[in-house]
Amino acid sequence: MGYNVTQKLIKDHLVEGEMNPGSEIGLKIDQTLTQDATGTMVMLELEAMGIDQAKTEASAQYVDHNLIQEDSKNPDDHLFLESAAKRFGLHFSRPGNGVSHPVHMQRLAKPGKTLLGSDSHTCANGCMGMLAMGAGGIDVAMAIAGEPFYVKMPKVWGVKVTGELPDWVSAKDAILEMLKRHGVKGGVNHVFEYYGPGLKNLTAMDRHVIANMGAELGATGTVFPSDEETKRFMKLQGREDEWLELVADDDATYDVHDELDLSSLGPMVAKPSSPGNVVPVEEVEGEPIYQSYIGSSANPGYRDFAIASKIVEGRHIADGVSFDLNPTSRQMLIDLSQEGHIANFLQAGGRLHQAGCNGCIGMGQAPATGRNSLRTTPRNFPGRSGTKEDSVFLCSPETAAVSALTGKITDPRKSNFGFPQVKDLDNPTVDTRLLDEPLPFEEAKDVELVKGPNVASIPEMGELPNDMELPILLKMGNDISTDEILAGGARVLPYRSNLPEISKFTFEIVDETYYDRAMKVRDDGGHAVVAGANYGQGSSREHAALAPKYLGLKVAIVEDFARIHWQNLANFGVLPLTFTDPSDLNDLEQGDVLVFKGLRDKIKQSPQLEVEVKGKDKTLKLEHALSDRQIEIMQMGGLINWVKNRLEA
Repeated sequence: MGYNVTQKLIKDHLVEGEMNPGSEIGLKIDQTLTQDATGTMVMLELEAMGIDQAKTEASAQYVDHNLIQEDSKNPDDHLFLESAAKRFGLHFSRPGNGVSHPVHMQRLAKPGKTLLGSDSHTCANGCMGMLAMGAGGIDVAMAIAGEPFYVKMPKVWGVKVTGELPDWVSAKDAILEMLKRHGVKGGVNHVFEYYGPGLKNLTAMDRHVIANMGAELGATGTVFPSDEETKRFMKLQGREDEWLELVADDDATYDVHDELDLSSLGPMVAKPSSPGNVVPVEEVEGEPIYQSYIGSSANPGYRDFAIASKIVEGRHIADGVSFDLNPTSRQMLIDLSQEGHIANFLQAGGRLHQAGCNGCIGMGQAPATGRNSLRTTPRNFPGRSGTKEDSVFLCSPETAAVSALTGKITDPRKSNFGFPQVKDLDNPTVDTRLLDEPLPFEEAKDVELVKGPNVASIPEMGELPNDMELPILLKMGNDISTDEILAGGARVLPYRSNLPEISKFTFEIVDETYYDRAMKVRDDGGHAVVAGANYGQGSSREHAALAPKYLGLKVAIVEDFARIHWQNLANFGVLPLTFTDPSDLNDLEQGDVLVFKGLRDKIKQSPQLEVEVKGKDKTLKLEHALSDRQIEIMQMGGLINWVKNRLEA
């Protein structure tokens, strides 16, 4: 029996375990990606672990999230990251060079390779015939150090692509259709692999859009074959010699089957406040908008901007609308300028922002209270935009541009002008300076890390206690995102390298009293939290595990976890448990005390354990999914302690 592309990539990089779905496997990682919202902690972890230099084929540190410099914290961290990239032998992308995912695709992505990134949308580079996965920063630090990445062997979800996208419909509508079908947890423990005759009608950047939002499906990754379109893209980037063909065998099979007929698709919109809350645009037509936003890693291609430019050319946006343009790389911005698209945007009343993530992560461009924001970004979780009571809709560039002209959500097919024909450039700008090259080791070893006053070393983490009585400080529902656990945005992310300070924002969207209550019990043994399904969906930021850990979180008990957050909790010594009977959540209240006895031995002896609810004559039946390796890490209090112990030994 033949292999599909995902299986080929895994087979070629398997260093531990067997390719049996659900079992833990260890994979050799060829490339890593870190960005400034998560990379500062990765660099501190490399320092804490005593790592000399990157052992990967290529590792890159990007500055794309925290670009607003309202005080010295962000620029200080940029200098720290630049010095750390030099010290540890990484490529470095400066502020303003662009969003990590499309820049990595342009400059470093290679078919047949593995990529691990401390950003959940790292999966976007699966468009290049790579196995690209998001993970917590400490997993990426381990990969940089040459250690395998451990993950549960995924099932492969084959999606046969047929047909061709109609006018006014684009790749964003295709992935929104997948989210409409399967929701934000439908892809957990799966890799989505796209194949079939319709792929010839999707450009490399179209594939990037679809692969990027595989993260919103909860998937381990998204994989496209490396074919003639991949070769064409790499040739345009001056990297044709690095291309290789990688396609599924003729007799390859898939664990799950799906079909996506591009010809049948129409414009789609994800309503607030979930990427899975998808409806056809007709269902929300007429909703007034305050903001229309084009850009982000979910629509980073030249065509995405050029078609919006052609739609607004010679026209003007509606009164009261903020039309925000966010170029995704410096070389993209040059092309848009040279082709007249920037002038079109500005003459139409648009607002031009620097190349970066910007409003997608809540770094500026926050919408007004009580007003609708229409965005081409990948996420619309509560508060992610920077406005607490936000109302964010997700859509394609076509829908965003036409709606900017009308001042309300509009089906672009109903515009009173023809569909603009836009194609990729035959000779796009190639800027090889988007990435500074790594220093040779002899130079790198003498580089001093530049630490501003806001950079704080990671506090030591204690071991998992054997006996505990833990009050439940929070009881939450389903689909709690990492944005709700620890928000992004201009208020919070500047403290990403200062754990005591960033911890003050923990769970503030859920309960503003959490921090004070957690600090009161932190030194008395800590606390627990409980929640429903898909806990920890969204961003890979490990601060969403590390900050609660710093505040004394010992155990999280939920119906089920999002993959990356589950792994982050385990990596930092917070025990992730699930209810055997999910209805037990209904019987628990905030303030209940959970009694754990002989915990260290119990998790080693069995994946099941029982926990008493103090004073309630109730016993909870719980489960863990930790491997033997993770149990050892958990007992030591986290991966940093485990690595230190190995290095000392």
